[in-house]
Amino acid sequence: MQTPISHPSARWLISPKHSPHTHPRLRLFCFPSAGGGPAQYRPWMRTLPEIFELQLIQLPGREARLREPLMRRMPEIVTEIGQALLPMVDQPYAFFGHSMGALLAFEVARWLRRTGAQEPVHLFVSGRRAPNQHDPDRMIHALDDAEFLREIVARYNGIPQVILDDPELLQIFLPTLRADLEVIETYQYAHEAPLHCALTAFAGFSDQRASLHDLQNWRAQTTGAFRARQFAGEHFYLQNQRDVLLAELLSTLKNSTSADQWPI
Repeated sequence: MQTPISHPSARWLISPKHSPHTHPRLRLFCFPSAGGGPAQYRPWMRTLPEIFELQLIQLPGREARLREPLMRRMPEIVTEIGQALLPMVDQPYAFFGHSMGALLAFEVARWLRRTGAQEPVHLFVSGRRAPNQHDPDRMIHALDDAEFLREIVARYNGIPQVILDDPELLQIFLPTLRADLEVIETYQYAHEAPLHCALTAFAGFSDQRASLHDLQNWRAQTTGAFRARQFAGEHFYLQNQRDVLLAELLSTLKNSTSADQWPI
C-alpha cells in the first residue's frame, strides 16, 4: 500500500505506508538506476526503523507512470524532481541513488541548494563514477535493439531473466532503459562549489564501471565527511548485499544526525 503525498507533484514520489502512530524523523529519498523504479527499494521498508520515512522516486515510463512520455535529458528530470521535493525537505533528509540514480541524487541536491533549501544530511551514491570524470564507454542509446541489449547485459548484467525470456516484456522495458541511457550519455557536468553534506560512495568490488578510484573521486564534490566503501558483488551488488548495505547506511546516518533523533 502507498501513502498519498499532499502536494501537486505526488506522481514523482511513492511512500510505503507507515504506522499512523509513528513520527518519522528523517526522510530517505531513493533514486532508481536506469530502467528501474520504486520496486528496487520497496523491500528496504522491512529493515528500516520506523524513524525513517522512505520516499521512492518514480520516473515517467515505469510502474504507475508506464503510459507517460519518457524523459531523455538530465536537467529536465532534475528540475521536475527538485520541484516535487521542495515541500518535503523541511526536515532532516538523506538521498540514496544507485547508478543513474547517483547522478540524479547529486544533481537534485545541487538544484535544491540553488533554491536556498537545506542540503541533505547525507548523500549516498552507489555504482557510479564521479560526475566530473570522463566516461570512456561508447554511447549505446541509439544502437538497434539487439546490439543495445548485448551491450547492456555485458556491461551491467542486471536485466532480470524473466524479462530477457519474455519478448513482450522486453519490448516494454527496452524503450525505458534506452531513454535512461540517453539521459546518462548526454549528461554534462557543470562545475559548482562542493556540497557541504556528508557523502558516502558505494560499489561492488567487481563493478568495472565504479572502481575504488572512481568512488574516491567523489570526494571533490563535498566539503563534508567522505567515505568510499566496496561490497562483494558486481554492479547490482545491492540486490545480494541488501542487509549489509542497509546496516552500513543506518550506521552512517546515525553518525550524521543528532543523537536525540534515534531511539534509545
